[in-house]
Amino acid sequence: MFKWEGLCEFVAVAETESFTKASQRLGISTAQVSRQISALESRLAAKLFLRTTRKVSVTEVGQIYYQHCRQLLDGLDEAERAITNLQTIPRGLLKITAPVSYGEKYIAPLINDFTVLYPELEVKLVLTNQQVDLIDEGYDLAIRLGQLADSSMMAKKLSTRTQYVCASPAYITTYGIPHSLSELEQHNCLLGTMDYWRFQVKGKTTNVRVSGTLSCSSGHALVDAAIKGIGIVQLPDFYVSNFLESKQLVTLLEHNRQPEEGIWAIYPQNRHLSPKVRMLLDYLTTALK
Repeated sequence: MFKWEGLCEFVAVAETESFTKASQRLGISTAQVSRQISALESRLAAKLFLRTTRKVSVTEVGQIYYQHCRQLLDGLDEAERAITNLQTIPRGLLKITAPVSYGEKYIAPLINDFTVLYPELEVKLVLTNQQVDLIDEGYDLAIRLGQLADSSMMAKKLSTRTQYVCASPAYITTYGIPHSLSELEQHNCLLGTMDYWRFQVKGKTTNVRVSGTLSCSSGHALVDAAIKGIGIVQLPDFYVSNFLESKQLVTLLEHNRQPEEGIWAIYPQNRHLSPKVRMLLDYLTTALK
C-alpha cells in the first residue's frame, strides 16, 4: 500500500498542471497534495514537476512516470467497475427447481424471458414433484406450492392458488352432486399423489380421505379423466380454470373450499443474495402477480 501513496495526487497535478485544481478534484487541501508530491519525489529520488509562480509543468521523468501511473489507476478503476457489475448484472449458473406442471406452464417461460434479458446467465431448471434438498444439491431457488414445511429456508410469496373440487356435467347427471364432505365416500374420487383432499370446515383445515378407480401423479391426466366423466377431482386453478370457464367442468362443495394458498420461492438463508437470485425473485414476483 505504501507504493500507492501519492499516485492519485501526482496524476491529478500532472493532468491539471495545478496543485490547487488537483486539490479541488480530489477534495483535499492543497497542502496535503503538496506533501504527498514531495514525499513521492523523495521516495523516487526524482523531480516530477517544475514549479514556478505561474505554472506547474511535468518533467521528462515525470512524463514517463505519469504514463505508468495513469495505466495503474485506469486498471484500478476497471477492477472496481468489474466488481460493481458483478453486483448488479445477473451472470453465472442459476440452478432452479419447480413442480412439473406449474413449472412447465408458468416458471419455464418466465425463466426463458429472464435469460433473454440477461444472456450471461447459464440456467439449469429441474422440474420435479420431489422435494429436493436445496443445499445438498446446490440449488439457488425452489418453487413450492401450498403450505410450506417448517425449515431454515427463506421464503418469498410469489402468487396464490385456489384448490377446486369439480366434475363434468355428464358425471353429475349420472351420479349426482355431493352436498357434504361425508357424501364423497359415495363418489369416484380421482387421486393424485395423496389419498386425501383438503377442505375448510368451520374456519379450520380438514383432511378428508377419499378413494376411487384412478390414481395418477399427473394433474393433466386427472383433468382429462374428470372431463370424460370418470370421476371427481380436486386440483389447483391452473389445471382447471379454463375448463370451468368453458363449462366442461363444474365446481362442487364450494362452501368447504380452502382459502387461497401461497405459491412460494424458497432459498437458503443468506444475508447478501447474489444479483442473479435477487433479480430473479423480483422478476417472478412482478410477473406472477
